[in-house]
Amino acid sequence: MLVVTTEHIEGYKVVEVKGSVFGLIVRSRGLGGDIMAGLKGLVGGEIKQYTAMLEDSRKEAIDRMIINANQMGANAIIMMRYDSGEMGKNMSEIVAYGTAVVVEKL
Repeated sequence: MLVVTTEHIEGYKVVEVKGSVFGLIVRSRGLGGDIMAGLKGLVGGEIKQYTAMLEDSRKEAIDRMIINANQMGANAIIMMRYDSGEMGKNMSEIVAYGTAVVVEKL
């Protein structure tokens, strides 16, 4: 599955647009992570536990988006983007979205 952030894929042409596609994940930070982050926030610096959690969440969101695009019969996703937000005090939502298409090599 080709996944790009651009409208066009060099060397390919879009022959069919299947529609919008997304992958969504909501993750909760654990109590231990919140305590460690609070302590790290006092002294500054990267909070590696949160960085790892968000990286994993983005990967999972892309994987889910790709599964959805495959089910639609697409072989590529164009205009892929991420969006994220907070839900409550300790939950993060990540969504990967784009347009599922069928492409052919030129």
